[in-house]
Order: sequence, then structure tokens, then C-alpha cells
Amino acid sequence: MLRPPYTRYERLYTYHLNLPTLPAIDDPDLIGTWIEDDSAILFFHRPKERLVQSLCEQTRAQVIYEADLDYTDWEAGREIGPFTVDDLTVAPVWEAGTAEIRLDPSVIFGSGFHPTTRLCLEALLKQLDAAKRPITSALDLGCGTGLLAIAAAKRGVQRVVAVDNNPLACQVARANAERNGVADRVTVQQHDLRQQPPATDGYDLVMANLYKGLMTELFSQEGFWQAPLHILSGFIPAMEEDLLRALPADRVRFLDRRRAERWCLWVLAKA
Repeated sequence: MLRPPYTRYERLYTYHLNLPTLPAIDDPDLIGTWIEDDSAILFFHRPKERLVQSLCEQTRAQVIYEADLDYTDWEAGREIGPFTVDDLTVAPVWEAGTAEIRLDPSVIFGSGFHPTTRLCLEALLKQLDAAKRPITSALDLGCGTGLLAIAAAKRGVQRVVAVDNNPLACQVARANAERNGVADRVTVQQHDLRQQPPATDGYDLVMANLYKGLMTELFSQEGFWQAPLHILSGFIPAMEEDLLRALPADRVRFLDRRRAERWCLWVLAKA
């Protein structure tokens, strides 16, 4: 996350270590860390060879990959700036001007600059406007920066639970919810959905922007389909056939099906 004296991201210095856990790292240039596939990934604003070398000596780990890249390269070459969906404007914290939502996008997926997050945001706003009865509760699975959860709360959803497996994503989402004045309506939880399958009863809406394998696992669980409305994304057209086969066809029906670039989104209602 951004901490003084930093007000924006320019270059990223990343280090991947073959380390399943990390000791606490106190460094003013640290952006954040996470564990993925038993590897520790560290992000800094400045080069940190000596710190990483000391960490390796301390833990007997090795650097398996390191990179020095521009922040826009981390975001797949996308320029990070304000954008508007319908009448809702989202902006990174360093941009001047008026915006309903201001985000620290950090190095977390789900900032709204990726097509799947943008598709989900468009679908969310449409469903909130079109709902025959108010949507008062929502579950955001794979919340990333917290954008969708924050947008839902900003537009009147009274209780939103946002879930991610990445502890840095959870930290960023909590900070963004606080920044946007919705921390009283958005609860961020760290869960591994493969180990702790979500129960969706008690929610009016479920948003899931996840990878295909996890989505297929969730489709097979009865508890996933208890909510009356689902917004699903994170997959490309080549994956749709497998996902369609995994759907409980007798329990859901399609309300909408969209694409942006090479990514897809489904909106499903309980049959």
C-alpha cells in the first residue's frame, strides 16, 4: 500500500523467494508481501538487494525471480487513471478531480483497470438499478482492492462481505473501504475458498471474479447457489463450455451475458 513519503506508484522492485512464510519486514520502501504457491513475493518502491540477501541468509531461502518494472507494466500496460462506469467515477488516490470512489490500487488485482472488474462493476450498477426489490446484502468473492464491495455500499447495499485469500488484498480492501467512508458497511475477510466454501444464503447478491478452476469447484457446491442473484467473471470464451457444463441448469437461469476484450461475464438468477 502507499505509505508516506510515497503518494503514487512509479517503479516496482519485486523479489520471489522459495519461502512458505515470511518474518515481519519493517522497511519504509515496502509496498507489501504475499505468499503464493509456497513462494514469498515482496514488492518495494526501491531496489532492496541487501535487505533480501539478509532475509535469505536468515531463512536459508533463495531468490528464484526478481524484476524491476514500471507500474503500468504490472497493470499489463494499462494506464492507471480515472474512469467512469454509468455515472460512477473511480480514480486512483493520486489523481486530482472529483470521483465517487478513490482507490489505492496497490499491486492487487481488482482495481477496475482490468476488463473483468470493469464488467462486474457495470453489471453491479445495472442490477442495483433494475432490482424489483432492494438489494440490501452482497458477498464479494475475490474482492481484490475492494472496488466492487465499495461500489455496492456506496449505492445503498447495507451489508457487504468482501473475501480474498491474499492477506495484502485484504489490507488494501480494508484501507480503501475506510478511505471511502463505507467501513461500517463493508467487512473484509481473509479466506481460502477452496478450504472454506462460501455459504451464500442470507445474501441478495453474490459477485465472484475468480479463476476457472475455483469457479468450477464452487459451481458443484449447493451452498454457492442459495443467493437469488450471481455476477460471475474471470474467464474467457474458451472456458465457457466447461463452465456451462458445470452449472446446475435446473437451479439457475441467465439474465445477462457480456464480453469485454477477451473476457466474459454472466449474470444468473435463481430459477
